[in-house]
Amino acid sequence: MNVLVIGGGGREHALAWKLAQSPKIHKVYVAPGNGGTASDPHLDNIAVTDVVALREWAQENKITLTVVGPEVPLAAGVVDEFRAHGMRIFGPTKAAAQLESSKAFSKAFMRRHNIPTAEYATFSDPAAAHAYVDKMGAPTVVKADGLAAGKGVVVAMTVAEAHEAIDFMLVDNTLGVAHNDGGARVVIEEFLEGEEASFIVMVDGKNVLPLATSQDHKRLQDGDQGPNTGGMGAYSPAPVVTPDIHAKAMREIILPTVKGMEADGIPFSGFLYAGLMIDKNGQPKTLEFNCRMGDPETQPIMMRLKTDLLDVLLAATEPGPHGKLDEVELQWDRRTALGVVLAAHGYPLTPRKGDAITGIPKDSEDAAVFHAGTALKDGVLQTSGGRVLCVTALADSVKQAQQRAYQVISEIAFDGMQYRADIGYRAIKG
Repeated sequence: MNVLVIGGGGREHALAWKLAQSPKIHKVYVAPGNGGTASDPHLDNIAVTDVVALREWAQENKITLTVVGPEVPLAAGVVDEFRAHGMRIFGPTKAAAQLESSKAFSKAFMRRHNIPTAEYATFSDPAAAHAYVDKMGAPTVVKADGLAAGKGVVVAMTVAEAHEAIDFMLVDNTLGVAHNDGGARVVIEEFLEGEEASFIVMVDGKNVLPLATSQDHKRLQDGDQGPNTGGMGAYSPAPVVTPDIHAKAMREIILPTVKGMEADGIPFSGFLYAGLMIDKNGQPKTLEFNCRMGDPETQPIMMRLKTDLLDVLLAATEPGPHGKLDEVELQWDRRTALGVVLAAHGYPLTPRKGDAITGIPKDSEDAAVFHAGTALKDGVLQTSGGRVLCVTALADSVKQAQQRAYQVISEIAFDGMQYRADIGYRAIKG
């Protein structure tokens, strides 16, 4: 059968790479893909991004199953379009994707369904937002309401930083946020302390199947310094998510979310990502929801998944009121997978494009290089985005996986390449 993966980042490369391992699949197409998927003999890139054009192409090419990677096509209603034509697709509808595409919707939903999260207020008027910050003080968190490619969050440690973030988001729109209906809005939240973890599950409208735990590194520089990014590296499993915390996250956050969406008349299917903050007492709160797998968390998770991903996605998209994820049991490699992002010069604000990339080794049993911001131009692999590659390795411990990943990185080069040298440090330190 033929399968389509929508997207062009590292997450999509990892999903397509995993799907291509299924003996039941004839061809995996990636739309639009990147330089890595273009050079993989098991994958074919399709230069189509328009929602209707994608559906028409999928029909013409007898695509059995489509899986959506990034948030933009979800918010544009790609799942609604495919389903309206009887096509099998894994992802949330446009209405359900508001859990990610609108921070205001998400926070109101959590408050309505008693899902633990930070206290907050929503503003469209800059003066009111500034007055709120003056009253509440710092540290505080300022979030853009629309999609911002993982960069629409400012953790303001001072009142001045909070004021600057409000102006960025409401006045100047320096971050390039895709505003929702009603124009620019910000959500200002209380600052939560603790350790972050990524809690990702698959949902078929009713049943929930948790994926392996993982932890992302959002800050640009070592020791969690510098600006927030889309993610500079990740590892799986995450020791911070103990069995007790896992049970609490499912009981208090994930299951009430799935039930709440169903109760609100917008049942959720697709990958559901809860960004958790776990406090010193082991109590998780929800920082945000994403309606997709995380990037770079997908890369280590896919490295560890032993089950045929196609079988899981077919169960999730079984025709009927909901799928059959309750009949699936996932098998995981016991080893730790760790991925390090190699970013372009100037990332995250002004990433440079067009730098030639050399030295990428062939995949091995314990290491793979997933592409994100790359393109093949006249046979030369070049940088084409902020996060360029995710070098991912498998080993018996976090420390050994870290050493293997950085060993592979030592072979790769492009001008201005930047990366963190401490991915996984929390797990090693702990």
